[in-house]
Amino acid sequence: MEDCVILREFATACGRRFGHATLNAPKSLNALSLAMIDRLAPQFEAWAADPDIVGVLLDGSGDKAFCAGGDVAALYHAIQAAAPGEAPAEARAFFEREYRLDYRIHSYPKPIVCWGHGIVMGGGIGLLAGASHRVVTPKTRMAMPEISIGLYPDVGGSWFLRRMPGRLGLFLALTGAQLNAADARFAGLADFIVTDDERERLTALIADTRWEAPDSDASPANHARLGALLDRLGATCAVPASPLREHFDRIETVIGHDGLADIARRLAALAEDADPWLASAGKTFVRGAPSSAQLSWALWQRTRHLSLADVFRTEFHVSVACTAHGDFAEGIRALLIDKDRNPRWQHASLAEFPEELIENHFRPRYEGSHPLADLG
Repeated sequence: MEDCVILREFATACGRRFGHATLNAPKSLNALSLAMIDRLAPQFEAWAADPDIVGVLLDGSGDKAFCAGGDVAALYHAIQAAAPGEAPAEARAFFEREYRLDYRIHSYPKPIVCWGHGIVMGGGIGLLAGASHRVVTPKTRMAMPEISIGLYPDVGGSWFLRRMPGRLGLFLALTGAQLNAADARFAGLADFIVTDDERERLTALIADTRWEAPDSDASPANHARLGALLDRLGATCAVPASPLREHFDRIETVIGHDGLADIARRLAALAEDADPWLASAGKTFVRGAPSSAQLSWALWQRTRHLSLADVFRTEFHVSVACTAHGDFAEGIRALLIDKDRNPRWQHASLAEFPEELIENHFRPRYEGSHPLADLG
């Protein structure tokens, strides 16, 4: 039986080593499972503490995807086995450990290269977003598509969507719009665009480089050295056009600065736009879960001034709550289980989604202190 994460190390010219972790479930497009998280988290801690490890490379096996998102099919089966209206223990375990790993990547003391080739969605973006050196390729296709499965952009989305130019983050949360490599860089989700056939060359260049000892004084030098290698690899890469950048002013107008009901009307009208990229975004919003739109809007309002740790703590409440309500399971059923692509949402419109149900998503569903109380 193959390991769900391949862990190895390779030597560099100075005698120090680089850690290398590869998500290894190509048949599921490297969907992030709890088993993967539990392989990655302790190894990342061990590499952080090892004075001979100078950095980490994180990538995915196969040529189709870095990571297509969290293993929501496993969550679906846990929800089905739980009592109606109850969040399953498996959901609490998954979100706690996933968010803990994501936070660790954001706060990692050594350089992390995340190679985001092919499909990078949902939980895959959660792994990529916090890395110090985020690489995408001309074949990268990225999205936070949770509105289509009755969830919302979690894994720190309430943090990094807020830090995009203008109100792009809210547009992406509400539409699940697909991004290419140039879009990802424009939105601040990627730093380098490099062709995927340069991946092996990167490991060779890292191996041929002399790195400083990985203490706090050497960290900037090692980060800069790694950035220079990636700049070199990406120097001749043909960069695709960016629809997100092209339509930035239009998106700002559509999102505006008024209420969700007004934004929803403009997004619905966008579904008839002559531009196919904008029209696709509008159609996804129209077909998406009203509960997802309401939660994305609520989080956009409530997390503006929160620390990253507090964002993850807030998202934990909301994500666990989503497993206790019907839309998340229904969205997974329609997309991945029965595959009829015809979800029956609990509320037919934004107006029908009650305010008290929004508040219910933000309440704790555990005894004692917050499971992520120690973050930060």
